[in-house]
Amino acid sequence: MRMYVESAGLLGPGLVGWAQSRAVLTGGAPHVPDAVTLTAHGALPPIERRRVCESVKLALSVGMEAVTASGRAPDGIATIFVSAGGDGAVIHEICEALARPEREVSPTRFHNSVHNAPAGYWSIAARSHAPSTSLCAHEWSFAAGLLEASGQLTDGTEALLLVSYDLPYPPPLSSAAPITGVLGAALLLLRERSAACVAQLELKLEATPGRATRLQAPSLEALRAGNATGRALPLLQALAAPSATEVVLDYLGTGSLALQVAPC
Repeated sequence: MRMYVESAGLLGPGLVGWAQSRAVLTGGAPHVPDAVTLTAHGALPPIERRRVCESVKLALSVGMEAVTASGRAPDGIATIFVSAGGDGAVIHEICEALARPEREVSPTRFHNSVHNAPAGYWSIAARSHAPSTSLCAHEWSFAAGLLEASGQLTDGTEALLLVSYDLPYPPPLSSAAPITGVLGAALLLLRERSAACVAQLELKLEATPGRATRLQAPSLEALRAGNATGRALPLLQALAAPSATEVVLDYLGTGSLALQVAPC
């Protein structure tokens, strides 16, 4: 299965946008894991900007960065949104509301709690009627998103935006589902090579688990291991300075997804 990468978006601790992050990922600049500031994207109408939760802010930030860098109009691009846990803060607030005698759940909190909330806000911000898919596969969500993207591109989709996002849960949920840092990543993927192509990817499912590519920088490796979207970091590192290399992602605990990366 082959597809092409045209652009990327990235936001996390010490990773502020793809342009700045490339030097960090390739070792040209130190990784300093600062706090992440999230803001509602300006493409949303004012009333929606007031309603959005943190996961939506993160997903739209990296998604719009990737699309803007590609120079394409966002309204015609199919999307895939993946997250291992969605918005834990919203779930926490709903659980608190249900524990009170009145059990009144805010309608805004309810519609922000569903797993496809970022996809809905994206359609508003991008004015898009293009197909959208929302996936969850626990810590293997990014790999699942890549497989879904390859299937859709093989089936005839020309361009597709893959967005992965994960944020820490508040306590006490964090004790059951610990997540390291706030991290979002996006890739603009193509069926055919374009003039702006950054790299090509060949995907292959293998039956051998435990071969995941790791990162040498301890702080980046901690982010990779502790955040499901962090599983994208070895691939993003390979894309930061494309050369012929292999990146391996664990998949479903029983196998792996091998990615052959090559310059366009």
